[in-house]
Amino acid sequence: SLTDSPVILKILQNWVPRVSHYFDKEHYTYVGHQIVIQESIEHFGAVVWPGALALSQYLESNQEQFNLKDKKVLEIGAGTGLVSIVACILGAYVTATDLPEVLENLSYNISRNTQNMNTHKPEVRKLVWGEGLSEDFPLSTYHYDFILATDVVYHHAALDSLLATMAYFCKPGTVLLWANKFRFSTDYEFLEKLCNMFNVTVLAEFPESNVKLLKATVREN
Repeated sequence: SLTDSPVILKILQNWVPRVSHYFDKEHYTYVGHQIVIQESIEHFGAVVWPGALALSQYLESNQEQFNLKDKKVLEIGAGTGLVSIVACILGAYVTATDLPEVLENLSYNISRNTQNMNTHKPEVRKLVWGEGLSEDFPLSTYHYDFILATDVVYHHAALDSLLATMAYFCKPGTVLLWANKFRFSTDYEFLEKLCNMFNVTVLAEFPESNVKLLKATVREN
């Protein structure tokens, strides 16, 4: 239930200040690796939001509880790719997905930050929430141990499609980890719908950033 007391955490300043000619690059350090993220001002999905920092930090600190090594991980709404890169460093088979217009920057960040590592080669794919799921990701072939999502809930029209996408991929045995900055009543309404469909626990809260990190699993009869 949601009444379990979550851990109260602070998002650590894990990025390295740089004197840089580019204002669009952020440098982070997770799991002992420096990660350079190129942001893009054209798209919402191409900026690092606080939920991505919160989930990256949590995955790094809780490797025993959530061991990603050799696990199949799908990130929906991967944005700049920070969380997918961290999951890849932690040893997962990662599929990072987002809208077509975000994929170029996403692919660039992921390949650049994982190319010289001895990790499973991550995959970048198009995924429009609620569209063509059974054609592009047939359940007979695709099963994921973890679904990762950060700051996917904000003021947009695709919330029902997002929920349908989470439901599609969340099968028995799958763990959904969702970190989000809670700003609007619609964010809480989405959480309520999620609680009606899944077993949901609040793992951690980052009060300074208004971020909650939630874990959801399918209800087994």
